[in-house]
Amino acid sequence: MDGSQTAWRRERILRAAVREGLLDPENALLAGFVDLDGVAASVAALHAAFPDVPTLHTFAAKANCLVPVLAELRALGMGCEVASPGELAQALAAGFAPERIVFDSPAKTRAELRHALELGVALNVDNFQELERLDALLGASGTGTAARLGVRVNPQVGEGGIGAMSTATATSKFGIPLTDDGNRQRLLDAYAARPWLTWVHTHVGSQGCPLELIADGVARAVGFAEEVNARLGRRQVTGVDIGGGLPVNFGGEEHTPEFPAYVAHLRERAPALFSGRYRVVTEFGRALLAKNGFTAAYVEYTKSAGGRAIAVTHAGAQVAARTVFLPEAWPLRLTAHDPTGAEKQGEPVPQDIAGPCCFVGDLLARARPLPPLDPGDLIALLDTGAYYYSTPFHYNSLPEPAVHGARVHTDNTVTFQLLRPAQTLDDLLAHTTAPQAPQPAPDQG
Repeated sequence: MDGSQTAWRRERILRAAVREGLLDPENALLAGFVDLDGVAASVAALHAAFPDVPTLHTFAAKANCLVPVLAELRALGMGCEVASPGELAQALAAGFAPERIVFDSPAKTRAELRHALELGVALNVDNFQELERLDALLGASGTGTAARLGVRVNPQVGEGGIGAMSTATATSKFGIPLTDDGNRQRLLDAYAARPWLTWVHTHVGSQGCPLELIADGVARAVGFAEEVNARLGRRQVTGVDIGGGLPVNFGGEEHTPEFPAYVAHLRERAPALFSGRYRVVTEFGRALLAKNGFTAAYVEYTKSAGGRAIAVTHAGAQVAARTVFLPEAWPLRLTAHDPTGAEKQGEPVPQDIAGPCCFVGDLLARARPLPPLDPGDLIALLDTGAYYYSTPFHYNSLPEPAVHGARVHTDNTVTFQLLRPAQTLDDLLAHTTAPQAPQPAPDQG
């Protein structure tokens, strides 16, 4: 789906949401929206990019863990990558078969490992100590589980543009670093001693990582898989989990980079991945969902300070924590709309777009040129389909907003599906109040 279609559909969804009361200046001040047709188009593009290699594309649940969203992705042929017991429970609730779930985490407990093995969920081992825990659970034969098991290696290819999103640096907390002294031989010995280790996993990073860096990391992981099989004289490693990490264009409407461009880099740097000798798993999240979602909030007040126009809205750090606290790394495009949801016209003027949280830095944008905003207008936070709904920040006890799925039909009508209900004040109190202990009966003496 190209950028012009995305923008056209977004305005149709926004206007329909106002008409149906999903956005209301008194009762629904803030809401999220996921374009389900756009999600389907992104998933189709991903599948089409890997036509000649047996691949399980899993969705990184951390990017949007709402169970109806996960169920939608399952229906589109995706598997699910999880990184916690909560995400595993959500994936199972969404109907994913255990064999289509991959469990990644640097801190798996013994109980979590045991549960995953019992289910038959794929496991990527993060470190040598975790490998020893699996030894105790499985024994030397590795029988008794249907789970496919592998090791996450850190190819140590370096850092992208956002350090916090780069997982293949020399000192990353993730995986077993391949180039540290003695590690490569120790890993080769680990595979030789454990015939049940049949996969290699890597993930270089996500936003801010160029395609070349990601492909170089995958190439090192594939090279290690080839080395294991050559050393052992048998085809023990049969699959490579290449992670996700395709960055997203937050600067404009276009869905770039595209999956075929990434695959072209992989073919150049890791041709063995496409040799037919390996099954492949991917773990994309942001690349599938970010540009297929937006958040809309009402402008409550407008004022000026020091000559700067300020619009105080109902969207701030509670729904866009990364943008508020790290605006240089996570800027968001914003669009201005009148109370009907139509795009607002007028000569842009620099405006601070402020949120409702009680600290001065709660700003979505500083001096952003937009048509002059008025109370009752709407502001749309674009490209928030990934992470923004799964990482709420409960500052000031602001309740989580509703999230709606939307479909735009050929007659331009829009239908909605509730993906997450708005948190009520009763919900919030229940979440933040301890149950009352039973009171002793009064003394009848």
